[in-house]
Amino acid sequence: EVQLVESGGGLVQPGGSLRLSCTTSGFRFEARNMGWVRQAPGKGLEWVSTNTIHEETYYAESVKGRFTCTRDNAKNTLYLLMKSLQPEDSAIYYCATLIYRSTWSPTQKGQGTQVTVSS
Repeated sequence: EVQLVESGGGLVQPGGSLRLSCTTSGFRFEARNMGWVRQAPGKGLEWVSTNTIHEETYYAESVKGRFTCTRDNAKNTLYLLMKSLQPEDSAIYYCATLIYRSTWSPTQKGQGTQVTVSS
């Protein structure tokens, strides 16, 4: 059974940082492009970042330079370090397996972790 379990979300002040983690099981982690998507209240799912099987990274323009997506294949774990957080970053963040079809699209995702940026 494929499982993706996110953790590390919470409430943070504008300008603050958080690190999200995603532990996985049930599939060959090292053979999958992995990443993060998010969904803000009343909005659709938004792609945030990708870490490919070759550990190349890609980011949405809105987070480029502030977020860093890394992976540890030995631990089957994906991370998202988020710095300089702003209120518009508030959303449920989902870890996902991704494929590229003119844009990065999730094929499977976890249950999500809430990130709230507010003073």
